[in-house]
This record gives sequence, structure tokens and C-alpha cells, in this order.
Amino acid sequence: MAQTLAGAGCNVVFADVSGDVAVRIVRETATLYPGAAIRAIGCDITRQDQCKRLVEDTVRTYGGLHILINNAARGPLHVERAMGTKSLKFFEANTEAWADVIVTNVIGSFYMAHYAAPAMLAAGWGRIVNITTSLSTMQRGANSPYGVSKTAIEAETLIWAQDLAGSGVTVNSLIPGGAADTDFVSDNIRADAIAGRRELIDPQVMAAPLLWLCSREADAVTGGRYVGKLWNEALPPAEAAALAREAPVLRPAAEAS
Repeated sequence: MAQTLAGAGCNVVFADVSGDVAVRIVRETATLYPGAAIRAIGCDITRQDQCKRLVEDTVRTYGGLHILINNAARGPLHVERAMGTKSLKFFEANTEAWADVIVTNVIGSFYMAHYAAPAMLAAGWGRIVNITTSLSTMQRGANSPYGVSKTAIEAETLIWAQDLAGSGVTVNSLIPGGAADTDFVSDNIRADAIAGRRELIDPQVMAAPLLWLCSREADAVTGGRYVGKLWNEALPPAEAAALAREAPVLRPAAEAS
């Protein structure tokens, strides 16, 4: 996603808890898109001070901040490999590792959006895109706290979209539509894929819908949920978006009342 935005001409700050990973991504991007403006910054999104500093540094360097992709997270792999975990059933999990996932995914996303939103409001235009997961993943057995955290982020999307309504800043959720073929995939899912029991999705499916959500064409789109693998690039973007839009996991407040 960072490389897609850089290739589209955006000034990109790629932040990762591992500064080495961030540097590697910047080098890869320079190879793909010579001259692309992408910087590497180490940031632990569980640290409020680091999130604040990241936003301040970005605004100072580029004169503003218009797009936030909340993709950093911990997944089932973190609990799966934690000392003392017997399984991914909640009552057999390492409690500290379980809590780490919630703090990173839910609170970390909040910290980043909390500090980024004022810069977007000042500009009168902005995009927050929260990366979540499929409904089946959210409620599958032996998949907490990951499913719990992503359900919470869906709620963040709907609530923040209402909080920012009419401001020019939109908030939407984007999902691959299955397990994406990245280092984030748990050992169990990777084993199933190798055995042919499930498919891993090319992360590139996120590129086209992300560019559309971050474009002027999506100015009126907020509180939505989009599935990368359902995006048909052969169609005009508006038609592709309509087909890739999925019903919200949670009912918006207006409908619930």
C-alpha cells in the first residue's frame, strides 16, 4: 500500500516498529519507483509519544498530513508463539500476549488517528483508512484476540466517520478478503496454504481500492467497508467500488436506532 501511494506521487512516510523493516521497504520502493518520495521512520504505535512525534515530524517535513493508513498490527502469530500459550483458545492463551494485540491494534490505531485528524481538519480534507478483516475471521473460534481487535476497529471506523462528518475527512475500512500472503500470516494458516487447504491472497489486491478511497472521487464516501479481492480493475472505479463495498460488520448508529 505504501509503495502504491508512492508510485502515485504521494509523499509517503512508512512507519514500522522495526526501523530496519522500514528502511528495507524504502529501498525496495526506490527500485520500483525511482525518485519516489518515501521516508522510513521507526515507530511503536503502542507508544503515544512516538505516534505524536511521527505526526508532528510528518507535518513539519511536508507541510501537512492528508492520508493515514492504519495497517500496523499484531496478529494471531504473536499469541501463537508466546511463551505459555497452549492454544489460541482464549482461556489457554498467554494473557500478556493477548493484551498486546488489543493495545497495538485498537489503541495504536486510535493514537495515530487522534494525532493525525487535527492536521486533516486544518486542511479541510483527509483520509483515514483502517485495515480490518473478514467477518468470518472476526468470529472464528480460537481467533481472539485478533478477531476481537478487528471488530473494535470496525466500530472505530463507523464512529470516527460520524465524528468527522461534513469536515472533508473520511474514514473507511479496507480488507483483503482473506489471509494476505505476507509475513503477518500465522504458522497455522501458512501450513494450511502449503497443504492446499486454503488460498493466500496477493496483497496487491489492496492497491486499486486504496487509491480510489484516497482520491477526490471518494470525497462523499465515509463509513464504508471495501474488499480488495472483489475490486474489478476492468470496470470504471465507481462501478468497481460499488461491487467491492460490503455491508458493515456493525450497523451504523442511525440504522440501529
